Amino acid sequence: MSGSILYIHGFNSSPLSAKARQLEAVMQQLGLGDHLRVPALHHHPRQAMAQLETAIAELGAPLLVGSSLGGYYATHLAERHGLKALLVNPAVTPHKHFDGYLGTQRNHYSEETWELTLDHVQALAELEVPPPQDASRYQVWLQTADETLDYRHAERYYRACALRIEAGGDHSFQGFAERLPTLLAFAGIARAQYAALDFSVF
Repeated sequence: MSGSILYIHGFNSSPLSAKARQLEAVMQQLGLGDHLRVPALHHHPRQAMAQLETAIAELGAPLLVGSSLGGYYATHLAERHGLKALLVNPAVTPHKHFDGYLGTQRNHYSEETWELTLDHVQALAELEVPPPQDASRYQVWLQTADETLDYRHAERYYRACALRIEAGGDHSFQGFAERLPTLLAFAGIARAQYAALDFSVF
């Protein structure tokens, strides 16, 4: 369906994250709640990808909005299906940075605990794709004070894409709600539908 969006949350995150809830609130306000999917992803990449493939099939050709590890998933799916992707502080080659994280993990929202294993890391490695080259299909939003990921990795990897780099901020991406008009436009939603909305309240 046109104007549809698939939001892909990050590592140990959930649909309860601030960005997911802000996007959900805006889409509901626009009467487009059924055009949005925000799946609660399984911690194992293979099961998460199966969930995301199902959501893509339901939505047709959605804009993929990926945060952190979700940006890595979104890049793989955008390349596989020829979709547009908007990436927020995306992880680049996360499998190369998980050495110190093996073992027990806790989801920040559900409190679920689970074991990060070498099989998770291998599954992530299998999703790696060459750097995207299509600036018309990718927007990459980075904040330089991201305390979790070095934004320069993404800046290099996505250098052929449309980059928006802001000084300061943090890993959660400060000011996300105010940037939502740009996201909605990229998703193909007509400006007239949201021109009157005050995005600062979300």
